[in-house]
Amino acid sequence: MFSDKANKIFQEVIKKYHEINTVDQLFKNPYNDQEQLIEHLLYRKCWIDTVQWHYEDIIRDPEIDPVSALKLKRQIDASNQDRTDMVEYIDSYFLDKFKDVVPKDNATINTESPAWGIDRLSILALKIYHMNEEANREDASQKHKMACQAKLDILLEQRVDLSTAINQLLEDIENGDKYMKVYKQMKMYNDEELNPVLRNKK
Repeated sequence: MFSDKANKIFQEVIKKYHEINTVDQLFKNPYNDQEQLIEHLLYRKCWIDTVQWHYEDIIRDPEIDPVSALKLKRQIDASNQDRTDMVEYIDSYFLDKFKDVVPKDNATINTESPAWGIDRLSILALKIYHMNEEANREDASQKHKMACQAKLDILLEQRVDLSTAINQLLEDIENGDKYMKVYKQMKMYNDEELNPVLRNKK
């Protein structure tokens, strides 16, 4: 099933990142974008999410230097744009994959595209990894560990449910029971013509 592949790749990414565990480490995608396109996209997507997870940790340091914080905010903004772009690339993959499917007359549209479900699955993989760390942290209290284990159990259940839902959505699209309709995000705040602050700086 597709979600099994995605979850395996997400775990692979997170493990690889934490071998060095720094946001500025070199990125290398082990999957060829010609022969293993979806694997390539999934790996890149989760790497972006993993780096951004750690950006968000760093910027919450109450003693962070304001200049460094501003630089990091710009990096987070760029990362968010990369994340959105990757979601659209993944949806483009599915649009091409199912381009010859003729939707049934009673076919319905889903509340989100496959790639936005996959986006949530990638973030969930990070939550599971870090909650598991907390549940097993040696210097934490037993109360802390038990609370984190309870949260981890819920996250693991959520992964099963979300994985099942994504698989079902892809099957429904393939069978013509649902159809894809992708809306580009049309973000405005990075566009010099749409953001009045940037427009006035020109």
